[in-house]
Amino acid sequence: MHWNMEKFQNKYRIESARAQWWDYGDNCAYFITICTKNRKQFFCKITNGKIKLSPMGKIAKLYWNEIPRQFPYMKLGDFVIMPNHVHGILIIDKTNDVSPVLPVSPVETRLIASLPTPPTQSTQPSPPSSPPQSQSGGFSGNKNPMNNENISRIIRWYKGRCSFEIRKTNTDFAWQPRFHDHIIRNDAEYQRISDYIINNPANW
Repeated sequence: MHWNMEKFQNKYRIESARAQWWDYGDNCAYFITICTKNRKQFFCKITNGKIKLSPMGKIAKLYWNEIPRQFPYMKLGDFVIMPNHVHGILIIDKTNDVSPVLPVSPVETRLIASLPTPPTQSTQPSPPSSPPQSQSGGFSGNKNPMNNENISRIIRWYKGRCSFEIRKTNTDFAWQPRFHDHIIRNDAEYQRISDYIINNPANW
């Protein structure tokens, strides 16, 4: 069953505290949303569920696909460019690193998070019946993201490369200062999010 658009509407626009009990450099799949400043529609037009990318949208797509080349420990899940935002799944896979690897089942290929038990407070995940809670990304606490192999560093690189190229032809282009992330907790959730991304243009 696909997520109800009305239930999900604006969820990715809410800037809430990130999960302080989670290391955003750990092996895991993350649902990422990045919006343009003031939700201005730079990237594409959608007609009858079909996307027609603008030159700026093509740049956004190009550099998303470049992420694994820049960060070899990254893998890409489903991705979609919408008129004023992008949705995508980013998968950190450091299984070839010397760092410890999160436990995954032998058949699991998506590195679904094995989450630690969070503290009993407002940062606790929403009940399973609710849509995934989006969380505000950007800088990881007091750590410089450029010194850490984590989601913040990757998104900072992506936004910077897109902005640099797009502003060569459109100086008005800008992203929102932050991005929004959600830790994907299990395979069923991964599939729901993938379906949401794939069906997003039809629901625009």
